[in-house]
Amino acid sequence: MDLGLKDKIAIVAASSQGLGKAVALGLAGEGVKLAICSRNRDALSKTADEIAKRTEVFAAPVDVTREDEVRAFVDQTASRFGRVDICVTNAGGPPAKPFDATVTEEWRRAIDLNFMSTLFFAQSVLPRMRAQRWGRLITITSLTVKQPVDGLILSNSVRAAVAGLVKSLANEYSPHNVLVNNVCPGYTATDRLVELSSTLAKASGAAPAEIEKRWTSQIPLGRLADPREFADAVVFLCSQRASYITGQSIAIDGGFARGLL
Repeated sequence: MDLGLKDKIAIVAASSQGLGKAVALGLAGEGVKLAICSRNRDALSKTADEIAKRTEVFAAPVDVTREDEVRAFVDQTASRFGRVDICVTNAGGPPAKPFDATVTEEWRRAIDLNFMSTLFFAQSVLPRMRAQRWGRLITITSLTVKQPVDGLILSNSVRAAVAGLVKSLANEYSPHNVLVNNVCPGYTATDRLVELSSTLAKASGAAPAEIEKRWTSQIPLGRLADPREFADAVVFLCSQRASYITGQSIAIDGGFARGLL
């Protein structure tokens, strides 16, 4: 299937590793020209070198919680490539904690990291996409949008706000042929998941392997996802073939979420 993505211009945030990197590599494989960012300069440089073997890439260190840095990055991308067709927002998750272990400042940081960073990218790219009458804004959140997970009160709450933003933006920008969707990864074999299993293991007194076993026992497919499986779904949503999909929060979770929607 020709996805119609060759020579499109895409921004992928927090893309030096994990799911963001997998998405960037997936888009690169379709001939998309990429702008990637991360706070980790060394990892960003290595990922840029890897992508450069497949397509043209622009890489810049960016703290996605800072509005000025996000706006400058989008401006630099548009200046270099002439436009922005696709934007995939992404950021690390907040710490795993139950409600009574959180403090107010952690809530503010979670909002900055997962909601405000998405808002900053949306504010920067959507006017450009509307003017060119073509665009894709994809937000990466979590399966917690579909089904809250015990011990992840910060993620459960803040990422749901992103889903509300996505639905609202889709309604506003669809008349301009700009599609806005949210993707909700389940338990995926990334460094972030290793960190999460270690945190939960310490809190419960179990071994990290036992935590991972509990997760997979709840997944109908019986295994963790490969990051490339997640990336494939995102790449499709970015494509010409997904031209009638907007305003959706799509779980890529092996069937973990049990709800009907």
